[in-house]
Amino acid sequence: MRAFTVDGVSALEILDSRGRPTLAVTVTLADGSTARAGVPSGASTGSREAVELRDGDKARYGGRGVLMAASNVNIEIAGLLRGRSWASLAEADQAMISLDGTPNKSRLGANATVGVSMALARALAAAARMPLWRWIAPDGIAPSLPVPHFNVLNGGVHAPNELDFQEFMIAPLGAPSMAEAVRAGAEVYAALRRELTSRKLSTGLGDEGGFAPELSEPEDVLRLIVQAIADAGYTPGRGGVSIALDLAASEFRQEDGRYKVAGDLLDSGQLIDRLAAITDEFPVHLIEDGLGEDDDEGWIALTARLGGSVELVGDDNFCTNPAIITSAIERGIANASLIKLNQIGTVTETLEAMAICRQAGYRQFVSHRSGETEDTFIADLAVGTGSGHLKSGAPARGERTAKYNRLLEIAAAEPGLRFGPI
Repeated sequence: MRAFTVDGVSALEILDSRGRPTLAVTVTLADGSTARAGVPSGASTGSREAVELRDGDKARYGGRGVLMAASNVNIEIAGLLRGRSWASLAEADQAMISLDGTPNKSRLGANATVGVSMALARALAAAARMPLWRWIAPDGIAPSLPVPHFNVLNGGVHAPNELDFQEFMIAPLGAPSMAEAVRAGAEVYAALRRELTSRKLSTGLGDEGGFAPELSEPEDVLRLIVQAIADAGYTPGRGGVSIALDLAASEFRQEDGRYKVAGDLLDSGQLIDRLAAITDEFPVHLIEDGLGEDDDEGWIALTARLGGSVELVGDDNFCTNPAIITSAIERGIANASLIKLNQIGTVTETLEAMAICRQAGYRQFVSHRSGETEDTFIADLAVGTGSGHLKSGAPARGERTAKYNRLLEIAAAEPGLRFGPI
């Protein structure tokens, strides 16, 4: 790519989809190209994620304000980037990492660095007169349209119910196109609403737009979803509409190392047995965070047991961190990685993590966060890297559907792009 000069960098405190503060960052290049990025924010977070800087002032937003992070963008990062020639996004990202000077971006805040990195990538794509997905595509990688994974029922920290598993997703693996995949997601979501209503269960929503009924047994939820898939006129399973789970198991792991699921205390082996039984009974093709982030031996056993037939996705234990992912691959933990930009704090490091996964034959599952904005960067990221998967929550609520609608736009503009999992 050609060298570029940054003319302006600024950040503003805005609200995310949960009504909590986050950042909007704007970058302007010397050629006049301007781009904006909204920074996502997680609720279920891994302990080794890059640090999201919050003010801690209880008089503002209960301490969740991000004025310090905004100031770091407006003063330190802007002072670093403005007015000099940069050879690449990677060079600018590395300069921010060095300026921060900590191993987890805790001084400037990963929410500050990732916002700048995203906005800069988007501005560079605009300057090159290319769509972001095409600009971001790594050399030798064929972009493709990912299968959307719609979070239709919420539990865990994303919902005020007794359901321990955090996300129940539907994935139209058998859809022939992006348009048909989005239609399937919306129709199954509507059928699930009708099913819940008929059973006098709540249709209130969790953080990511999925329903949050008062259920506690994951198997009961899976039966509901299978029924909704069939009611919507689709075949449950890999040839039609399949199911994916995000347990976020670290959130219900107890101090003694056991896992509390619907009141039952299970050791790692027992939880693995339960997951194996679930995949035998229900059309589940993917399990994310099936065990706790520090349960390495359990993860190795889970991967040996189910890794040949189920996509096992590391999230809290991987944190989109190239070094952590490399170590996990060497130990035989999981066979896929969740990819979240703000877990690591720059676009460059995110692409590096994805490259490590590709080289090892691990799939990459591009993901939103529970606190989102209307920003659609992750849709372009999933397409450009050919990741095959994207999750952005339910097929409802503007901050969620913005990503799916962006996929529809890309598919319409580029009818030659392949659709489907890798």
